Amino acid sequence: MEIPKYALNKRGRRSREEILDAASRMMSTRGYAATSLADLGRETGLPKSAIYHHFDSKAGLLAAVMERGARGFFDDLARGHAELPPGGTSRERLGWYLRRTGRVFTSREEFLRLFILLRLSEEAPEVARIVTEVRIEGLVHMHDMIKSAFAPDGADAAEAVADALSGFGVSSFDGAFIAVHTDPGRTTDAEMDLLTEAMAALGEARVAAFRARQSS
Repeated sequence: MEIPKYALNKRGRRSREEILDAASRMMSTRGYAATSLADLGRETGLPKSAIYHHFDSKAGLLAAVMERGARGFFDDLARGHAELPPGGTSRERLGWYLRRTGRVFTSREEFLRLFILLRLSEEAPEVARIVTEVRIEGLVHMHDMIKSAFAPDGADAAEAVADALSGFGVSSFDGAFIAVHTDPGRTTDAEMDLLTEAMAALGEARVAAFRARQSS
């Protein structure tokens, strides 16, 4: 009996997702270099040929893992930031954004763990390219978040603060994520509150400097 094409397509999509799930889980704990296609085959019960059918290479598989993880992470971030309460000071708005972002970090631990592992390791150029693309998108989101938080101080001042603090914000999130996962006494909300204090103080100082330059 011939298997209908729709059933084959459904089976193919399922095996592709199974491979991505296993690869994400294994790479986020072992690292990219230590995760072999043979290991993935044993984990999923699928032959290597099935992995190569869906992904041209191990780097291609990683690209698909990171693309899926990044889309889920940034989509969650956009939804989490979609309903900023009206009004509030820049510090209050920033705190709201950072708390919401921390919750997304908690729900997307596997992707973030893999991302940080890849950033800290010396991988092939194609892997470095993938990591760079994800980091750039993260910087864009951070810039937009800071700019929106400091909007009460004026559009130009908010832009200046976002330009100055985006890189610091992303690096601080990386550090907070590592701290929470290596010290049982730390919580994501507490780290976000500390980061709010630090970024708000830095942002307020830059707003003051911006206004001083404008008035001179």
